Amino acid sequence: MADALDIIIGVDPHKASWTAAAVDRDHRVHGILRVASSAAGYRELRVFAAQWPGARWAIEGGAGLGRPLAHRLLEEHIDDVVDVPAKLSARVRALGHGHGRKTDAADAVSTAIAARTTATLQRISLEKPSDALRLLSDRRDDLVAARTQTVNRLHAALTALIPGGAPTTLTAPKAAELLRTVRPRELVAKTRRAVACDLLADLRRLDGQLKALDRQLAAGVKASATGLTDLYGLGPVLAARILGRVGDISRFPSAAHFASYCGTAPIDVSSGDTARHRLSRAGDRALNHALHIMAITQARGYADGRAYYLRKRQAGKSHNEALRCLKRRLSDVIYRQLQHDHRAIATGPGGQPGATLTSSAAGSTPTASSSDQSLPGPATADSTAVPHAS
Repeated sequence: MADALDIIIGVDPHKASWTAAAVDRDHRVHGILRVASSAAGYRELRVFAAQWPGARWAIEGGAGLGRPLAHRLLEEHIDDVVDVPAKLSARVRALGHGHGRKTDAADAVSTAIAARTTATLQRISLEKPSDALRLLSDRRDDLVAARTQTVNRLHAALTALIPGGAPTTLTAPKAAELLRTVRPRELVAKTRRAVACDLLADLRRLDGQLKALDRQLAAGVKASATGLTDLYGLGPVLAARILGRVGDISRFPSAAHFASYCGTAPIDVSSGDTARHRLSRAGDRALNHALHIMAITQARGYADGRAYYLRKRQAGKSHNEALRCLKRRLSDVIYRQLQHDHRAIATGPGGQPGATLTSSAAGSTPTASSSDQSLPGPATADSTAVPHAS
């Protein structure tokens, strides 16, 4: 009976509840259940799903609010669990019956239908070491943002205390040196100096945390046995960002799909006899930023990268356009290097236990259009043997 119905259980997860809907191949709803997101609620959900042995699971936002439920299922060896992006289930709901009304039950049904009609959804897997790199990389980004804010506030306080102001490139030692020259007597100035001292303490703490995180990231990248850091313009910090956000490189069928995921592939907006492309604002922006830094580094200091950049400038492209062309080439270089790493870990002597690049990264496999096709050659002739920037 279960095989005949081919049930998919779609789940709309929230912080306090999970709403599940059992939907068959004809999009008929066989049951809806709402439970608390707790151990007791999970048991109720499993009893509900037991009515349809062999049912598949589809969770909206499996890498976000749905992660706890997804991992409970995976820990019980239920492997057929896919992640459905919220945007995809929203489109299904908008095009379905019910005037696009948004309820938890409607979202669960839309999630199940989206999983049935989309063949390229990513299966969710248990967390891997690359997920740790992503967490550390995201934490580093937060600390860098906090440090920038602290430096700006400290600079403003010092500018008000010191005639002529403080230098724009402010460090903790320089700020401490400037503060030692200030001995105000008025209440407001004394208070301002006390605030500046607090900000200086915050800056020192953030600097210490960043140094510790950088050591962790470097160790994690080394343990992954990747060759990304051999590429010019990629140090351990950017390599960790790429490894953490890409996860399993085998989920990308080609370099063109990978470029689309990174947002480096131009979007085809041709119409009739007019062939046009425009800049893509889609894709993973953190990956795009890593490629941007790599492209700038190569355009400034690496012979092959700079030669390619200059050829594009001579062809009439602006600085930004030439950098985008270089980024598109470099995304192919990174794709090939990650594929090489993946094969080396899979087939090397004994492999690299605990250092696999696979992850539970969410999101469907991107599709590539005609404008996303891989370009004929990287920015360097031997992309896996180029020394990285210091």
